[in-house]
Amino acid sequence: MSTIDQQFVEYIVKSVAGNPDAVVVERTVDERGVLLELTVAPEDLGRVIGKRGSGAQALRTLLRALGTKNDARYNLKIVDDGQSASDVKSGVQE
Repeated sequence: MSTIDQQFVEYIVKSVAGNPDAVVVERTVDERGVLLELTVAPEDLGRVIGKRGSGAQALRTLLRALGTKNDARYNLKIVDDGQSASDVKSGVQE
């Protein structure tokens, strides 16, 4: 079951991503707050992060606003699985 914060990030990223089916948001809670790990297709990584990190910063700003409303501290980690688009197509694993 996904929570409202997961759904929020997922909705925004899916609207930007070229491959919305590959968007995955995992949520963990620890002593520092809520960690949202965002995984996207390798070819969408640049779209999500944006020039000079502007897309990632905008997502973090929106999460900060959501955290204020929900009395929670959110951290966003954008996961890079290290594979290029050509490696994924050819099935190469590292």
